[in-house]
Amino acid sequence: MNGLVEKIFQLSEGKKNLRFMEVCGTHTVSIFRAGIRQILPANIELVSGPGCPVCVTDDSYIDKAIAYAKFSDTIIATFGDMLKVPGSKSSLSEVQAESAEIKIIYSPLDCLEIAKNNPTKKIIFLAVGFETTAPTAAATVLSAKSQNIKNLFFLSAQKLLPPALKMLLNDSQVKVDGFLLPGHVAVITGTDIFKFLETEYKIPSVVAGFEAEEILLAILNLLKQIDAEKIGVANEYKSVVKAEGNISAQKILSQVYETCDVAWRGLGIIPQSGLKMRENFSDFDIEKILPIEVEPFSKKTACRCGEVLRGIIKPTECPLFGKICQPLHAVGPCMVSVEGVCAAWFKYKM
Repeated sequence: MNGLVEKIFQLSEGKKNLRFMEVCGTHTVSIFRAGIRQILPANIELVSGPGCPVCVTDDSYIDKAIAYAKFSDTIIATFGDMLKVPGSKSSLSEVQAESAEIKIIYSPLDCLEIAKNNPTKKIIFLAVGFETTAPTAAATVLSAKSQNIKNLFFLSAQKLLPPALKMLLNDSQVKVDGFLLPGHVAVITGTDIFKFLETEYKIPSVVAGFEAEEILLAILNLLKQIDAEKIGVANEYKSVVKAEGNISAQKILSQVYETCDVAWRGLGIIPQSGLKMRENFSDFDIEKILPIEVEPFSKKTACRCGEVLRGIIKPTECPLFGKICQPLHAVGPCMVSVEGVCAAWFKYKM
């Protein structure tokens, strides 16, 4: 590891200040845990992007999930870090305390047994995530269909990373000189899907693993691309990531889902950046089976999660950070999830 740090110092010498963005919450946590920020040259800054699926889930989705949770014949199935994500007025943990039935799961496939064991209830899975977890949700839909399970439904909020990166690069406030691309996502998508970073934006990028040495290797690769003025999409996670990605997972995903415009918290509506169920799977889409409207509500708060997710400010620049906004009493979603950048900054006392 020391050798990699030394090479990074050598290549960065004399260069302008460089801002590299990691767009994966797992990378964010790994970087903090290994103290990578502290050992990099002063002219290299790592900033976190919108790579935490919980953090970018919009208020309106949380509000809708809460509305469904209040039905007495409904069980909400969700990953645990969704419980405390604030909606516009409340959170799932608050309605759970008021008697809403909410079950914590570890995989979408867990919903199959919950549905079988509760035949008189509607089981609604909160399908939140990126390309990493979306194929498992799609596989769950296919399995439920093959088993003729009629009481399992999905409230979809899966998001696609490439459109979000385009949005960031088209934002004049966002200053990024290179990307550390998420290995999790790239396992499914492959590296070719990120070629637009090279061809359209002329910005270097590297698919990185999650160990400290793998992250440092990716940073070194970015510097080499800049130094040689040879920009591309590099792959430093070759043991699991291929150019074409996981074709089987992609087929399952495209069989069940199609792209749609979707709202990202703090980023607005990004065209074709989400997934919705295809018409022939509408029996599993709770918004088709039981449409529900939530009253639009614009809450006023000093929370600056949106700017944090775009890498415009550091969490410590938010006036709420570490004061009224802490992991046990979060105002914004970036402080809720274990992969949230504010939670990481708070935990590691940055």
